[in-house]
Amino acid sequence: MAKGDSVGKRAPLKIRRPPVGASPGTLIADPAARRSELRLTLISPEKFKTIDNASIDELNTHYDRWPVVWLDCTGLANIQLIEEIGRIFNLHPLALEDVVNSGQRPKVDFFEDHAFVVMRMIDDVTAHRYEQIAVFFGRNFVVTFQEREGDPFDPVRKRIAAAMPNRLRSRGADYLAYALIDAIADSYFPPIEAASELVDGIEDQMLNTPHKHQMRQLHELRRAANVLKGALWPMRDTLATLIRNDVTFVKAETKIFFNDTLDHSLRLIELVENQRDMLTGLIEMHLSLTQARTNDVISYLTIVSVIFMPLTFLVGVWGMNFEPESSPWNMPELKTYYGYPAALLFMAIIAVGLIAFFKWKKWL
Repeated sequence: MAKGDSVGKRAPLKIRRPPVGASPGTLIADPAARRSELRLTLISPEKFKTIDNASIDELNTHYDRWPVVWLDCTGLANIQLIEEIGRIFNLHPLALEDVVNSGQRPKVDFFEDHAFVVMRMIDDVTAHRYEQIAVFFGRNFVVTFQEREGDPFDPVRKRIAAAMPNRLRSRGADYLAYALIDAIADSYFPPIEAASELVDGIEDQMLNTPHKHQMRQLHELRRAANVLKGALWPMRDTLATLIRNDVTFVKAETKIFFNDTLDHSLRLIELVENQRDMLTGLIEMHLSLTQARTNDVISYLTIVSVIFMPLTFLVGVWGMNFEPESSPWNMPELKTYYGYPAALLFMAIIAVGLIAFFKWKKWL
């Protein structure tokens, strides 16, 4: 969801594709893509090293000297840089094409010596801002491609920097890839939980007094839930495929951790489905409450109209211009000494009688 309010406003997702007839694997940069920057993290069981604003030369210098290398590329504007990264790590050109053409459906592809995972990532939890994240990993490397700055990987970086014993520094590249994918999955919990709290608050307000702005909030929340559903269901399939694979660079013990992330994704899907059902119910309840309130207003107005109808009739009759001296049938009440208070009393008796009748019929 593009940066906006807390209920999930988002910009329309535009999928970029190569020109019709272009050769497979053709990389074409998005004119709006951010400038590419590299962050190189070198990992061994004993130590680690992080190089910000790294260069290709630094990557070539350290690539073969460390047990695990994590290269994080932020921004997809520099096609030559992305192609060079693909050459160094022997990444498949079709996968690199999916990297620069953002808006891909979450998936996993296995190649001879590496895997390619595409997911939707929340890079700004407070703004609910999504982007595509591409993860390559093989025997001794992990390469991530992000569209822009901002990601949920800070806990992973802190774990890499933690003192020994440190599983992230000792279990290999597949475990590091698991940690990154798990961080992406877990980043969905805060916005879903925040939306659930907002839904509960709106429900409490509706039960007291329904307002028009609540309907707008409910529709925006349901739209946000649909976006989450569109990201989470393919994520589940992706994680299930990672668990079922039999490639050599994903160890059996790492599959156990991937299975835990799959459980997280299933839990997220359940939360989103429950939230969507609740939102649908609240929208229907809001419509019902609004209709009931309208019916109550119409009922009260009808009762008031019925009460005033005989009074208006009497006032209209007595307000006509009669001459009682011309005939005894020509409105003799006009000459009555207490005619005015008697008329008011009579009309009051009629009004009170109608109100008592309505209460007896339980219409009031």
